Amino acid sequence: MTTETAFDLIFRNALLRSSAAPVDIGVKGGRIAAIAPKLTCEGVSCEAVEVGGRLALPGFVDTHIHLDKACLLGRCRHDHGSVSEAIRAVAGMKKDFTVEDVYARGASVLERAIAYGTMRMRTHVEIDPRIGLRGFEALKSLKRDYAWAIDLELCVFPQEGLTNDPGAEELLIQALRNGGEAIGGCPYMDTDPNAHLERIFDLAQEFDVDVDLHLDFDLDPSWWHLDQVCRQAERRNYQGRVAIGHATKLSALPPERMKVATAQLARAGVAVTVLPATDLYLMGREATHNAPRGLTLAHKLAGDGVLCSVATNNVLNPFTPFGDASLLRMANLYANVAHASVSDFDTCLDLVTELPARLMNLGDYGIKIGNPADLIVLDTRDSRFAVAELPDVLMGFKAGRKTFARQRPTLFNPKN
Repeated sequence: MTTETAFDLIFRNALLRSSAAPVDIGVKGGRIAAIAPKLTCEGVSCEAVEVGGRLALPGFVDTHIHLDKACLLGRCRHDHGSVSEAIRAVAGMKKDFTVEDVYARGASVLERAIAYGTMRMRTHVEIDPRIGLRGFEALKSLKRDYAWAIDLELCVFPQEGLTNDPGAEELLIQALRNGGEAIGGCPYMDTDPNAHLERIFDLAQEFDVDVDLHLDFDLDPSWWHLDQVCRQAERRNYQGRVAIGHATKLSALPPERMKVATAQLARAGVAVTVLPATDLYLMGREATHNAPRGLTLAHKLAGDGVLCSVATNNVLNPFTPFGDASLLRMANLYANVAHASVSDFDTCLDLVTELPARLMNLGDYGIKIGNPADLIVLDTRDSRFAVAELPDVLMGFKAGRKTFARQRPTLFNPKN
């Protein structure tokens, strides 16, 4: 099959998750113009990229990362064993953060994420009287400077409370007026959690932005803020615009309570983001044996109608002293710990692609005609096992322009 459209670029023999056999992808003006076998590349300006039957994806989507407090291990001890200890450790450092410092640390993580195939990202950025708007200004610059490779969305939030932290709300409003694209919250750090949530939703509605909260981050299911979040979402008709990160309390629920909570989340249109590296590192550390994993089962929630994602959260800091910003590796870690079976592998890949794109309400995501030609190529010919085998991410294109490439390794057999 051929087409008369004059393309700028054609990806040849690309395996899509939706196609039984490799196809060609034609690009014109930075957007996907055709998807069909054997497209014709006409004219001297048309470039052809041979994909070789490997898997093409529309880029990974990271819904929850903290670029402003990444790469801090050289500045503090590495033995923080609880959420509150990690928060105190970062709070003690961030008053000395500069715009240049935040930019440099954030850029180092952002570049690794790009090289591992992430093309859309929501970064949380702390706003309070200690850091002021310095972190926010740094991330605004990162958003601008790396737009050639990644779409960066800024979610402003008060990490250390709101009603108990004079000056925080005024700074949040300034940030929302000057480029903040979503708002978060951390009610378990506030002396009045319900008032905290009420005000966050007020601001979300005032500025017409989505809500993405840090929520229920421990293993005690005898109390939580999930009920209040679901009530707020329904009362304000904010279904589909609210996400909660961590939600590790869900992992501690017995089956019947979990069934009720799942139905509640689905009805309220509240999404759940699981953060495997941090959740595993900080939860259950006090156990002497049979330590709980503290990992909410996102693939099972997704199967029951709750929108879910798996994301990075922290990289090389007191919350998570590990990380390389690879979402494929994070999906693999999640699948291992969550006891995912082979039949779940496709959903595990969805958790870092299609589902987080829906969570962020990205209407132009996907390898579809008319969408931006955002595409990565994985070194595998079977999409079912992308999460299981952790193939190399060989190359990426943003709006049809190459953003990174990785060479396949060469083996030197002395007998050849």
